Amino acid sequence: IGAALDRVDGMAKVTGRAVYAGEHPARGLLYGIAVGAEITRGRIVSIDASQARRIDGVVEVLTHENRPHVPWFDMRDGGSADSAKPPFRVLRNADIAFADQPIALVVGTSFEAARRGAMLVTARYESASHNTRLDAALAERRTPEQKKKRNVTRGDVEAARAAAAAVVEQRYRLAMEHHHPIEMHATTVEWHGDGSVTVYDKNQGSQNARDQLAQAFGHAAGTLRVINPYVGGAFGSGLRPAYQAYLAMLAAVMLRRSVRVMLTRRQMFTHVHRPACIEDIILACDAESRLSAIALRATTSTSRFETYTENVVGWGPAAHPCPNLRLDYAVAALDTPTPGNMRAPGAATGMNLFEIAMDELAYARGVDPLALRLINYSDTHGLSALPYTSKALMAAYREGATRFGWHKRSHEPRSMRVGRELVGWGMATGIWDALMLPASARATLDRDGMLAIASAASDIGTGTCTIMAQIAAGALGLPLERVRVFLGDSSLPATALEGGSSM
Repeated sequence: IGAALDRVDGMAKVTGRAVYAGEHPARGLLYGIAVGAEITRGRIVSIDASQARRIDGVVEVLTHENRPHVPWFDMRDGGSADSAKPPFRVLRNADIAFADQPIALVVGTSFEAARRGAMLVTARYESASHNTRLDAALAERRTPEQKKKRNVTRGDVEAARAAAAAVVEQRYRLAMEHHHPIEMHATTVEWHGDGSVTVYDKNQGSQNARDQLAQAFGHAAGTLRVINPYVGGAFGSGLRPAYQAYLAMLAAVMLRRSVRVMLTRRQMFTHVHRPACIEDIILACDAESRLSAIALRATTSTSRFETYTENVVGWGPAAHPCPNLRLDYAVAALDTPTPGNMRAPGAATGMNLFEIAMDELAYARGVDPLALRLINYSDTHGLSALPYTSKALMAAYREGATRFGWHKRSHEPRSMRVGRELVGWGMATGIWDALMLPASARATLDRDGMLAIASAASDIGTGTCTIMAQIAAGALGLPLERVRVFLGDSSLPATALEGGSSM
């Protein structure tokens, strides 16, 4: 355990033998292509699929007018501050909530026929005013109930600021960031004809996807199975089923056939994304360069139909304790898809903007950016005051500075050059939760000495398959080639979602 080795699934991936969600074969498979709305907000007045239906190979065109009814469409909407609303329900009605929202699914006997048919679907709209800019929505910011407890105040920020040796007050912006892993989101629904289905889907938890799809479509336990043995990158985008999974299921239910739907690269922009953020930051330090005041006021974007929140303002103060603190987090609704988790959600935003402000404070105080972090280093959590069980940050600071040659760094901006090029050297502090979630696996040793490890866990590209094989081989003293790992199947032993660096 711990020795370097090649990934056990590496050969299958580089030779093309690994089969992904959009590649699974199924008898009588149909192909679906989603058609997107041409307005940002409003409603569909009429939709015309007549020309698409004339294309040879087009089997059906699903719209809000003819799609089958399933329990998904009866889920409650919740109140305006409710974060437990159901996700976007594709083809539910004529309302348009964001640009390129799917308004139809063209299903054909071939991908080419479906794509050609999708080009011929037209619609008339009644447009409504819209806003996709966070700056313009700040007046409508609101604090969701479940986040109010994070909006804390302690000490006297204004008094500490007035007495400070240096102060930075600045507004920072982070634009939306979109998921674009190599594998686009795809779903292949295999229709078995006995009321059961097998769903091959790109996700980060086969059992979570199974539970959500089973609830949405009224499936009893054991009649819906989700399989995802290979995932071509996810980074949070697969923590819940994307809308192509619901489109594929709707078409399969309506046509009683196997159906595949894959998002295009363009349509990946209509899925979850890291929310935009505007944060007003005030940092102050005393004559010893110790932080004396922190005031953070962050607003992140959400959609109008669902509330998505993140922990943005808690990360910087957790890493850098301060006696005087004011934290204010809220959301503002835009006419976009709902944001979602994207690699270190909240922390990648909160620590990024906070650390930029720390650099500005270092320059305002006239101290080295690394020196400022060393002065404000702590072995206790800045919000809870609890000691860390382990923390190697001080050693990382020193090792990084030594290896990078930080002492050679010129303090003045734009003062370092290589030939005609300006060169910048920077550093920042990162922090993330050490999540521990429940997981289980089954080990089976056969009479030939082959060990099979089975678990519903997903491998989203992080090497879970190899790590599990390595641990099992080490525990039983077997050579690695005598171990086989089976992952990504909702019928296998239960595990949590693979997210948050927890598995």
